[in-house]
Amino acid sequence: MRRRPAPALVALVAIALAVAAVALLAGDGGPPPPRAAAPPARTVSPARAIANAVPARPRSATPRGPNAIPAQPRSALPRGPLGARVVRRTQLRERPGGRVVSAIGMRTGYDSSRILAVVARHDGWLAVLSDHMPNSRAAWIPAASAELVHEPYRLDVDLSARRLTIRRDGRVVRRVRVAIGAPGTSTPTGRFAVTDALRIDEGRRSYGCCALALTGRQPDLPRGWSTSDRLAIHGTPDDRAIGDAVSDGCLHAPKRDMLWMLRHVTLGAEVRIRA
Repeated sequence: MRRRPAPALVALVAIALAVAAVALLAGDGGPPPPRAAAPPARTVSPARAIANAVPARPRSATPRGPNAIPAQPRSALPRGPLGARVVRRTQLRERPGGRVVSAIGMRTGYDSSRILAVVARHDGWLAVLSDHMPNSRAAWIPAASAELVHEPYRLDVDLSARRLTIRRDGRVVRRVRVAIGAPGTSTPTGRFAVTDALRIDEGRRSYGCCALALTGRQPDLPRGWSTSDRLAIHGTPDDRAIGDAVSDGCLHAPKRDMLWMLRHVTLGAEVRIRA
């Protein structure tokens, strides 16, 4: 005949089980602590020609992580479009090891990360598109001064059709009707790249909500023009002019399309403009 456990022993076992249950509930079973909200992006009123516009993306939003391509043998690099994120001060040269054209740092004049479209590679050198060079002309930088990143987007502009076609990894993802340069201030054709994604304050309505600054420059400035000659794709306060030849050389796009481009198009994306 079995003996029943003493009442004191039963009480001790019950207390131990209760303590274990409380510890379990207080452990990983509870919700994680809330994360601090990210600070909102800054916006300031720009001076003329979006000279003081600010990057729409914070500094931490540069294409790294899954888009970054770690250092590896040249033969292992992907064949797709590449961008070069400048990681140290370097020099632009006319050709590999050739005459120095300009010196550049890690950030643009608008304080964005400097990411240059790569159009060729040769023995430790990268041919890149920069706003420090004449339209469509590439400069060379040492490959060691940059981190290669994948450039999924390419923008093609057909001036005769007044249309901007956006491709991601070769697939058309958006078509945008645009306004182009007026006679006498026509939009230059050639090969360019996106240098900055900029948010424009409402106090400067002539540029709409935002802009993508390009490496290109306007050689046919209007009489009396005294500010920046940089080309851009930017918004407009009057969407009724979209599709017309009315600008001083820049491309004008509707607000909804500009906002989409600011969210998606990467710095260093190549832009080709043809007549």
